[in-house]
Amino acid sequence: MAQGSDSNDTSYKSPSPGSRQSSDDPKKVMRREKNRIAAQKSRLRQTQKADSLHLESENLEKENAALRKEVKQLTEEAKYLSSVLSSHEPLCTGLAPQTPDLLYPPHHSSYSTSQKFGVYPNF
Repeated sequence: MAQGSDSNDTSYKSPSPGSRQSSDDPKKVMRREKNRIAAQKSRLRQTQKADSLHLESENLEKENAALRKEVKQLTEEAKYLSSVLSSHEPLCTGLAPQTPDLLYPPHHSSYSTSQKFGVYPNF
């Protein structure tokens, strides 16, 4: 028989929770109780935060899916309109062939003009 397995060995007894608290200082008991309540509140807040983040994540995923669907629809619409324009351009008599310079006239501002000549306007 092993030495530590003797059932009659009474060298160590763990104190029962009730007897331990009654012998403790009332300040310690109050501190433990406050700590227990604070820990419960902390766990509750942590759970609520996790639930809130989970809901926010679900909502963002739904919004993302809706936006992706909208992007797909708009891309298809842009392709369709581009093909309609491409097929219409050769037939359109109202459009005269234009050079890129006529489509985008040069932008003249007092600042860019003065920069060219090294003169700055008086503001």
